[in-house]
Amino acid sequence: MNISAVLIENGLPYISGYKPYHNYQSLLKEEIEEYLSNHPNLFSLFDKYIESDISYPEISEILKAEIMDPEFGTQVKEPETKFNTENSEQNYYLKELRNKKLGLLGERFVLSFEKQKLLSIDRKDLSKKIEHISQTVGDSAGFYILSFNEEGKEKHIEVKTTQMGKNAPFYFTRNELNFSMNYQESYSLYRLFDFRKKPRFFQLKGSLDKSTNNVATEYLGWPK
Repeated sequence: MNISAVLIENGLPYISGYKPYHNYQSLLKEEIEEYLSNHPNLFSLFDKYIESDISYPEISEILKAEIMDPEFGTQVKEPETKFNTENSEQNYYLKELRNKKLGLLGERFVLSFEKQKLLSIDRKDLSKKIEHISQTVGDSAGFYILSFNEEGKEKHIEVKTTQMGKNAPFYFTRNELNFSMNYQESYSLYRLFDFRKKPRFFQLKGSLDKSTNNVATEYLGWPK
């Protein structure tokens, strides 16, 4: 669990099945970072895991993919890029963010889930109105999918997809944060995890400043 926390803080995939636990001694962090520095071949394994081609997962009962009450590990520090190779930076959470194919497949998965959910409650009329906003409007909209609840009220859905476990951190933009704050009643972030093996997801409802522990990772500056 301590090792998982150190790995996340270094922008690396954590150990599956071991929730990240931040309460570790500084000596452990130093030893892990030294080991990683002395074994650069490990990064080729990380790259293979993250960058290998991915396809739409096969799932027989998509309505069972939602995890209602997930348990999370304790908060960890912001992932940072510390280990560089000749090819690229080694923040794998940023790499997943930039993986357009993974993101699009995750959105397709949520679209299918939402349609099936409405069909299961005899709301075929609403299922036909679901819209893939990121494709019809673009990323500037602040959310990716427009869906509906059983009463016909709009649901504004953001999708974040990872091949890693449910404790993997994710990035969101200021635009996405502002949208979640302005549409708290109808906004949900669907966090898909274990996407390559057994895709599941949980929802973070309402404003992202309340549903997440978060830190600012970039700043806009100008001379004064």
